[in-house]
Amino acid sequence: MLLSVALLTACAHSTRLEDECRYSSNRTQFAFWSDVAEQMEVRIYDSFDTDVFETLMLRKGADNFWTAVAEGDQLGKFYTVRSFQNGEWAPESPGIFAKAVSVNGQRAAIIDMKTTDPAGWNMDTRPEMTDPTDVVVYETHLRDFTMSPNSGVAAKGKFLALTEEGTRTPDGLSSGIDHLREMGITHLQILPFFDYGSIDETALAVNRYNWGYDPVNYNVPEGGYSSDPYDPAARIRETKEMVMALHKAGIRVIMDVVYNHTYDAMGCALGRVVPLYFYRLNPDGTYANGSGCGNETASDHEMMRRFMVESVSYWAREYHIDGFRFDLMGIHDRETMRQIRAALDEIDPSILTYGEGWAAMTPAYPYDSLAMKQFTYTMPRVGAFSDDIRNALIGSPFDHERGFASGNPAGAKDVMRGLLACLEWAGEPMQHVSYITCHDNYCLRDRIAVSAPDESEDTQIRMNKLAQTAVLVSQGMSFIYGGEELYRTKRGIDNSYQSPDSINIIPWENKERYDLWKYYKEMIAIRRAHKGFRLGSAELVKNHVEFLSSDNDGLIIYSIKNLEGLDTARSLVVLLNGTPEIVTADIPEADYTVLAHDAEADARGLGHIQTGHIAVEPYSATILAEE
Repeated sequence: MLLSVALLTACAHSTRLEDECRYSSNRTQFAFWSDVAEQMEVRIYDSFDTDVFETLMLRKGADNFWTAVAEGDQLGKFYTVRSFQNGEWAPESPGIFAKAVSVNGQRAAIIDMKTTDPAGWNMDTRPEMTDPTDVVVYETHLRDFTMSPNSGVAAKGKFLALTEEGTRTPDGLSSGIDHLREMGITHLQILPFFDYGSIDETALAVNRYNWGYDPVNYNVPEGGYSSDPYDPAARIRETKEMVMALHKAGIRVIMDVVYNHTYDAMGCALGRVVPLYFYRLNPDGTYANGSGCGNETASDHEMMRRFMVESVSYWAREYHIDGFRFDLMGIHDRETMRQIRAALDEIDPSILTYGEGWAAMTPAYPYDSLAMKQFTYTMPRVGAFSDDIRNALIGSPFDHERGFASGNPAGAKDVMRGLLACLEWAGEPMQHVSYITCHDNYCLRDRIAVSAPDESEDTQIRMNKLAQTAVLVSQGMSFIYGGEELYRTKRGIDNSYQSPDSINIIPWENKERYDLWKYYKEMIAIRRAHKGFRLGSAELVKNHVEFLSSDNDGLIIYSIKNLEGLDTARSLVVLLNGTPEIVTADIPEADYTVLAHDAEADARGLGHIQTGHIAVEPYSATILAEE
């Protein structure tokens, strides 16, 4: 049956991809983009699973937007769109910019977005951030963080898990959001929580696990993390509650976004509404595969670029997201990344943008135009992960060789480059994301175990602390993989993207068993207490950081000097000993507060010494602040 409709006579106000569905109590406006459709229609359903629908035909208007208005109150209904081209109707889809969906995202939902705002949402504000190099990012997956029976959290694996205060481990130590606050992190980076394809939201009791790098609906939260995936508003409201709770705790939220490929090229909206347009193709017409996942999107195409810009802007505005981590950013072209940065600057310049400056395979686009790591300096205020410092500290993830922190002095020079934020490819320190582990590859405990299997647990923990110390005293942004502070293990699995919870969960019982988290906490506090470790500009780094000579290739010594007016200390001296021996070294003679020594750390100080000569214990850091 054909609905009685009023067609939009002008679409000057509806030329955003974001405007696919605009609800009001007396009409719902639709606008879908296609440059190849011969006809387009919207099917409106009374429920998410009914077969009965009414058809709303759309009319092509300006800029290839097909528009129409459904009169009356359509609240609570669902819709799909399909296009007619090359003599046939394409399969239905929820549209490329659905903002609310049914269970498993097969149909878009018509809702009043204002009703999804939790109480106090209009008063929610981003926690203060002075400079991007002040950032300490903690990465987690929503299931990893709370699924353990020892997490003390009720809403395990859900958005709401990060709203629960006062949770405790069986030993009475803080867990959940209180643990994050206790650790002193500034940003929580959450693995993809947009609607993705590998989880059946109608069968959540099966407890199937996936990281979520298989996008279906980019602009709506994943229903598997909500309390009710059948309620289109629940996942939206609960995501906002999570963000607001983290903001209240003083923690900003970074969203892991995956615009480089889709779950199923022809099975998803991008492929169904406008076949092929949003993807790069090989000369023979097959899908290019720079992602290693079967396809790669074409950010260089005008409307894909617009989609990405509008999508991140939408998450920043509607959900108050504070930053975006771009998966396989090297697949995207640099102009798109610059436009994303410019759009976010109009919303809030403090919103972070960084990503993986590489691709899984060779993208079908000129290399020198892509957002690869070595071109980071051409994308102001867009950062990239530093595999330089990662590989130097703990060895490449593609072999079992040791790194500097585990006894291989060959990596010393690259560690030193990383401590200076690799300014040969990063234009400014904030563009250098210092890290040693993330969700990919081995976690730190397992990486050290496979590269130094004959070492005792005590020695392996010392190596762990040394590696993370280097990250936290480097001049870039600091990044920690969640659970490393609790000595997590994935039992030797280096790609746990679909391993069960038993492999991926954070072991909260380890908080009592090991003191590692206390060391991480104090190192974060030391970083945050001393501006010398986060000078914030290339010029200041070049003017204030000086490497000192060492007779041992396994000992790195450097001074951050002349800090009057910048830091509470006049200078800072850091010694990193990546050898199994006690190493002595000459340093500038002064009165020092000892901030770290012999695998112990305390931001208030471990004691005071007056010296120009010091012994550094095996596999450890010594950090001194001149009074």
